[in-house]
Amino acid sequence: MSTVSIRGARRDDVPAIVAMLADDHLGRARERVEDPLPAAYYDAFARIERDPNLALVVAESEGRVVGCLQLAILPGISSQGGSRGLLEDVRVATDCRSRGIGEQLVQWAVAEAKARGCNLVELLTHHTRTDAQRFYKRLGFTASHVGMTVRF
Repeated sequence: MSTVSIRGARRDDVPAIVAMLADDHLGRARERVEDPLPAAYYDAFARIERDPNLALVVAESEGRVVGCLQLAILPGISSQGGSRGLLEDVRVATDCRSRGIGEQLVQWAVAEAKARGCNLVELLTHHTRTDAQRFYKRLGFTASHVGMTVRF
C-alpha cells in the first residue's frame, strides 16, 4: 500500500465510512448500506461538520478511503476542569488491516486531543472485539472502566 494520509472527512466520503462501520457482526446489525444511503447519515455528517468539538477524519490511500475515526472533545468539570478526547468509530477497511493505518489514525487523534488541551483520551470497544482490545493495549491504552449502554 502506498502512503496513507489523514484528512478531514468530506460529504462524499460518507458511503465509504458507512461501509466500514457495517463491515462486522455488530455493524451489520446497526447500519443500513443502501444506494442511496439514508439521509440520516448525511444529516449526521452535517451536524458533525458544524461542531467544533468533533472531528471526523479518514485515512486515504491512492484516492481511496481506507480508514476512519471520530474524535470528540468533551469539556468537563472533573479532573480540575480538564477536557477529554473520546475516540469513536475507529475502522480500517478489511483488506487494508495490519498495515499500520489504524495506528496512524489513533496516533493522529491522540496528538490532536493533546493539542486541544485534553488531559486524557478514552474509548469504548465492544467486549467481543478482542482483536481491537489487543490493538489498543499495544498503543498504550489500559482497561480502566466498565462501559454500559442504554439503547433507544
